[in-house]
Amino acid sequence: VQLQASGGGLVQPGGSLRLSCAASGTIRTINAVGWYRQAPGKQRELVASIPSDGTTNIADSVKGRFTISRDNAENTWYLQMNSLKPEDTAVYYCHAAIMSFHLPVIYDYWGQGTLVTVSS
Repeated sequence: VQLQASGGGLVQPGGSLRLSCAASGTIRTINAVGWYRQAPGKQRELVASIPSDGTTNIADSVKGRFTISRDNAENTWYLQMNSLKPEDTAVYYCHAAIMSFHLPVIYDYWGQGTLVTVSS
């Protein structure tokens, strides 16, 4: 199983970006999905997630600006980021809890990270 994140880049304050994460491999089920970020010198933090019950969790720091969504048919999920601020600058990582066909156990998988830089 692999996760491939894309969509990062340089954007001016107030701009928008959409991150995508695609899961591939021998996937039986994808339970929770989410996005985390890590700014220089800081710990990785949860930005947004969709747990197995289908609800959404959004960090207070991005609430009202970021939206997470999921396309189950494509094993893909997205992070729409609007009204970006310089403090949103970080490497963004996608995450998923996945059960493969090989083992009836749910494992955590991470994408490779995509850099988002918000600067004028």
